[in-house]
Amino acid sequence: MNKIRVLIIDDSILIRKILTEILNSSPDIEVVGVAADPLIAREMIKQLNPDVLTLDIEMPHMDGITFLKNLMRLRPTPVVMISTLTEKGAEVTLEALTLGAVDFIAKPKVDVVSAINNYADEVIAKVKMAARANLSSINNRLLSSKSTDTTLIIKPKADVARKATTISHKLIAIGASTGGTEAIKFVVKDLPADTHAVLIVQHLPAAFSESLVRHIDSVSQMTACIPIHGQVIEKGHIYLAPGDRHMTVIKEGFRYLIQLNDGELVNRHKPSVDVLFHSVAKQVGAHAVAVLLTGMGADGALGMKSMHEAGSKTIIQDEPSSVVWGMPGAAFKLGCTDHVLPLTEITGKILILAK
Repeated sequence: MNKIRVLIIDDSILIRKILTEILNSSPDIEVVGVAADPLIAREMIKQLNPDVLTLDIEMPHMDGITFLKNLMRLRPTPVVMISTLTEKGAEVTLEALTLGAVDFIAKPKVDVVSAINNYADEVIAKVKMAARANLSSINNRLLSSKSTDTTLIIKPKADVARKATTISHKLIAIGASTGGTEAIKFVVKDLPADTHAVLIVQHLPAAFSESLVRHIDSVSQMTACIPIHGQVIEKGHIYLAPGDRHMTVIKEGFRYLIQLNDGELVNRHKPSVDVLFHSVAKQVGAHAVAVLLTGMGADGALGMKSMHEAGSKTIIQDEPSSVVWGMPGAAFKLGCTDHVLPLTEITGKILILAK
């Protein structure tokens, strides 16, 4: 089996050294080159033909975003971004994911060496995943979005009167990971303002939550927010789990409330899709719809099974339109999926099932 050939693009000598040591420690990966800036990288890509790139955002001569735009237009290649755990880093990283990057590795602004070494297994896993990622799904999304980009810029919210009937009696629970930030925006952008409540778990660091919820809110007629503990779930609202808390649902009388907790990691994640899905299965049952979008791993599969057994309708994104068919594929193997659909058909099916 051929090794995954990686080119590291970063202006920091230290980061290049650490990433090289980490990736070369895997028998399945070989770092074939390092580049201090995109201009050097451009020539090395032609010479080395790497399978995966790691790409820093802030570099001399050309920033990572500009380089990524050119790369995805001229020579689509799986890219894992190197991002900082800051608000600015979150915004730029989400832009990179919109432009076609497969995933990202987050690094704090202090003690970078220890942080990256502590996440060595994650770095290796993400590079391996990127090598297997379905680039055609990303390219198809990029092509289809060119003609609709104007609809994704700050949609005005419909003027929906706030009445007692805004209590949501049905729930739509969505889970996603790798490739999910763009898939989620695609799904919610055409949901009407009075749609039943949507609860989302997307695997992201806590520092990225505010940026992502702003992106979601900007493309949807619904109102997106990061909920607080005990918040009443209402129609017309999208609730994104904060990046460092599990999100669950409880029933109180005729209404549902959101609960947030700082429990242990589940499936190596907090928030975990399984945690949300299990609680919705128990509290909402047949009045819920479960959706699993693109993502690495199997988080959400067992939770979807429990929702299916409780009478919930279940939808998974199909393999051709997924960046990584890990989470949806795991649910499919458990036999708990009612509908296997391309990303373009999921919104319509949600609206039918959640009437």
